[in-house]
Amino acid sequence: MQLFKRKPKNHGVDADRKLPVHIAVIMDGNGRWAARRGLPRKAGHREGANTLKRLVKECNAIGIKYLTAYAFSTENWNRPREEVDALMDLLLEFLRNAEKELAGTNIRILVIGDTGRLSDEIQKEIERVVVNTSVNTGLNLVIALNYGSRCEIVSAAARIARDARDGRIDPEKVDERLFSSYLYTREIPDPDLVIRPSGEYRLSNFLLWQSSYSEFWFSDVLWPDFTKEHLYQAIRDFQNRNRRFGGLQR
Repeated sequence: MQLFKRKPKNHGVDADRKLPVHIAVIMDGNGRWAARRGLPRKAGHREGANTLKRLVKECNAIGIKYLTAYAFSTENWNRPREEVDALMDLLLEFLRNAEKELAGTNIRILVIGDTGRLSDEIQKEIERVVVNTSVNTGLNLVIALNYGSRCEIVSAAARIARDARDGRIDPEKVDERLFSSYLYTREIPDPDLVIRPSGEYRLSNFLLWQSSYSEFWFSDVLWPDFTKEHLYQAIRDFQNRNRRFGGLQR
């Protein structure tokens, strides 16, 4: 794993400690950011998308291997139609321009969630950008779309039950490792660090299984105002924590 040695020394991160391999972010606060400025909510979502682009490039530059962004949850469909349409337009724009915006960064894009409910146009763009970036070896940008952790877990349990019924697996052999292989994230390591801005202190149905031993970092800053300095602070705090994974203190 790369250490935090390629950035200027004044970022304050301990260069002798390892970076988190996988950072997950709950991008919250776009609507409140817009409301405080008298702007429509879609303006907040656009600024939040710009924040994600900056964070992606920063994480790639410092050697983070996985960044998962909670972009659209299964519950977000309950928002006003105008807002949902604006989010879908932003998503389509991001996917269409991804390779141009990330040119030269060697970033790979992955998508997790139940994408079948998304428009055919978005599904085609997802397939295209995932295939076209599949050979890249830098940061893995994991975009959670129409994602809900409870739905993911229930879906995994149902597929395990069907496979057991059809004789493809032995029910007695079902353990945590096998169960994890049925999740959307089966090829992605669990997050080391989960960042939740905007002053909220909950996971909001995000990576419930995967974050069992993650470190959490909360902040009152709204997502559009999240900067690389906030990222550095989260990493510094992570590096100063003692991760015991249920064992004794080391």
